[in-house]
Amino acid sequence: MRLSEDRISHLAHLITDGIWKDDLVDFIDEDKVLQEVKRSITDYLKIEDAIDDFVRRKIKSITRPIPEGSKEWEVLYRKYYQEEIDKKKF
Repeated sequence: MRLSEDRISHLAHLITDGIWKDDLVDFIDEDKVLQEVKRSITDYLKIEDAIDDFVRRKIKSITRPIPEGSKEWEVLYRKYYQEEIDKKKF
């Protein structure tokens, strides 16, 4: 996961504060809402990391070596990443 627990917590606070200030939702238990937002962010990041790992393995499995950072690698990465995102319906 690319974000620390502190950053996830900060984002969760920003999201819940924004929802509250925009009067979109009234919270009965703010702590539960905060925990759920943190869980949602964490779950999303785990899925994103799994897709990243899958795409990197897929590129490595190509018979001829494609150096990471090359233009071809970047194009393949974006293509395969988008394909996986589309499969997951994000």
